Amino acid sequence: MHVALGGTFDPVHDGHHALFERAFELGDVTVGLTSDELAPKTRHVDRYVRPFDERKRDLVAELEPLAEAHDRDFEVRELTEPTGIATEKQFDYLIVSPETKDGGERINEIRRERGCDPLEIEVVDHVTAEDGERISSTRIVKGEIDRHGNITPEREGRGAERPSADG
Repeated sequence: MHVALGGTFDPVHDGHHALFERAFELGDVTVGLTSDELAPKTRHVDRYVRPFDERKRDLVAELEPLAEAHDRDFEVRELTEPTGIATEKQFDYLIVSPETKDGGERINEIRRERGCDPLEIEVVDHVTAEDGERISSTRIVKGEIDRHGNITPEREGRGAERPSADG
């Protein structure tokens, strides 16, 4: 089986880890990573998103041990449009979070229009933080929590603009 999932993954956190874990349970994995141009358009909150190469490096570091543990292959590909790679014929499954399930349904519409079989959509529930709210990259970037959902009131967040070189 071949599994697709996509996102910005900035930063990677335990909620993403749950998505990846389920993907590797099902098969070989292709992760679509949003391009530098697409990433800001997929954010619900205006915030700085690190460059593609930095996000890809961190994503690969997260995926390698999971792939090895499940004896699976993976690749990371650049996403230049929201429906991305999942409209390609070779995929069997699409991993989504609850808020991206509708996007998965749209991908299946596109696949049907192109004469492809629909994907099995696997919805992976959110992972909750220490405060009972969901772990999200936005919360981490704001400095509210760390990647594991621990509350971090002493940590400063990241703003909407690229940090300056001097500070």
